[in-house]
Amino acid sequence: MKLDAESERLLWRYYTDFVRAGAKVAGADKETLKKLNAEIATLQTQFTQNVLDETNAAAVYVEDRHLLDGLSDNAIAAAESAAKAAGKENGYLIALVNTSGQPANAVIKDRGLRAKLQQASEQRCAVGGRYDNRQIVLRLAKLRAERAQLLGYADFASYVVEDETAKTTAAVNKMMAELAPAAVANAKKEAAEIQKLIDAAKGDFQVAASDWSFYSEKVRAEKFAFDEAQLRPYFEVNSVLENGIFFAAGKLYGLSFKERKDLPKYHPTLRTFDVFDQDGTKLALLITDMYARPSKRGGAWMTEYVSQSALLGTHPVVALHLNVPEPPKGQPTLMSYDEVNTTFHEFGHVLHGMFSNVTFPHFSGTNVPRDFVEYPSQVNEMWMTDPTVLANYAKHYETGEVMPKALLDKVLATGTFNQGFATTEYLGAAMLDQRWHQLKPDQIPTDAIQFEHDALKKIGVDFAPVPPRYRSTYFSHIFSGGYAAGYYAYLWSEVLDADSVEWFKEHGGLKRENGDHFRKTLLSKGGSVDAMQLFHDFRGREPNIEPLLVRRGLK
Repeated sequence: MKLDAESERLLWRYYTDFVRAGAKVAGADKETLKKLNAEIATLQTQFTQNVLDETNAAAVYVEDRHLLDGLSDNAIAAAESAAKAAGKENGYLIALVNTSGQPANAVIKDRGLRAKLQQASEQRCAVGGRYDNRQIVLRLAKLRAERAQLLGYADFASYVVEDETAKTTAAVNKMMAELAPAAVANAKKEAAEIQKLIDAAKGDFQVAASDWSFYSEKVRAEKFAFDEAQLRPYFEVNSVLENGIFFAAGKLYGLSFKERKDLPKYHPTLRTFDVFDQDGTKLALLITDMYARPSKRGGAWMTEYVSQSALLGTHPVVALHLNVPEPPKGQPTLMSYDEVNTTFHEFGHVLHGMFSNVTFPHFSGTNVPRDFVEYPSQVNEMWMTDPTVLANYAKHYETGEVMPKALLDKVLATGTFNQGFATTEYLGAAMLDQRWHQLKPDQIPTDAIQFEHDALKKIGVDFAPVPPRYRSTYFSHIFSGGYAAGYYAYLWSEVLDADSVEWFKEHGGLKRENGDHFRKTLLSKGGSVDAMQLFHDFRGREPNIEPLLVRRGLK
């Protein structure tokens, strides 16, 4: 059978990927490799379970209701219900989230309780007992290092990064090293602003990690006179979806959407849409799953239930999943600013899946390197605040009034606020990931906590008020999830994203020719072309880190 040029190119790339993957294990001791893989899988599962159990067990119990001053009535009611569910007839139980920082600390007024929450969070799986992960961390680091060397690599990070767009650990280290000094310097400036507020209030203490979110919100309010609750009436969920996201997709790519109420669905709150291309042909089927429920995992994500493939003749069936709290029956669903931003982000993944135009399903849609996959979705976030798009969807759910420009200006003015903190906490976690996975088998430490302390100090992000987003013993992304040696990917993708946003601005923004160019050169290719070649085809040059530094206020 004679293949066309595209099929030949894709088949050759698939073959070379397959051969390269096979070469990694061809010379290895397969029996040893099998044992390593088995132990790694077992330890990762144990790590996951320990984090889950410890996070539940470490929830902070409070007897005195006055200590909860600052929490909303709904949050207090939830804490009371949690205490009863845990077998405590009186009092309140504040659950922990998986990050080092705890959302409740942004509003709780009692400093002692904030400190207790922060300590419970940061000490998870590191204080002995049945859920302690310190030895698991050390063992996993050693096993992964041994596995990498068995496959011919210097360390585990080198093994992982070779298949990503970064290609080398040196490139990853360089990117983070370029950001770290400016990020920490900005975090220290932000800490100084917070300290002024503390001192003015006659607080006889230095800002600590447990104080940061509480006082940074006060700084934000003082600098910008802005309360995020003012935005919610303008972000009704169906308007965000149909008049915002679908509208932008129509302007940029010529897409149109028609709801299908005749199709079965696994939950009554789902909505299903036929998606039509610019010429009226059916492109894909889209499912939107917006609401949280007990049986649903947390977070937000896109799923490809059916991937596009010319070989198989399949069209994409994709889903957008969020966890927006469902309001009481008859009440509108009013979203937060972050929830709207997340919806635009996840729809960027949806577009990547729907626009796929490849032969082999192996390369379809979002089947791209991990440090590239977030890039197109991050670009799509820019349309959330585009004036044309915003005016079409951000309307008061009762009056229909468009969001006042003065209110939007306040939101946009906060764009670089607290970015020193955000970048520093992220870099702390990403650099810890690299330090653990750039170790050789004979370099594994004996004390996980001391290693973490020394690593943060060595790389210059050991600023006590800003701990890493995840400490090693509850860093599930890398010790039980799929981000081992790859947590840097979010920031790597944002470098590409920020540079691409500049391209759209330079070329007139929300225009069909711009969307068509992005779709043709990048979104439609999936993983069929080298990822950095795709960026070059779209942007016309290598990526520039400057737009990211400006975006995050680091210049």
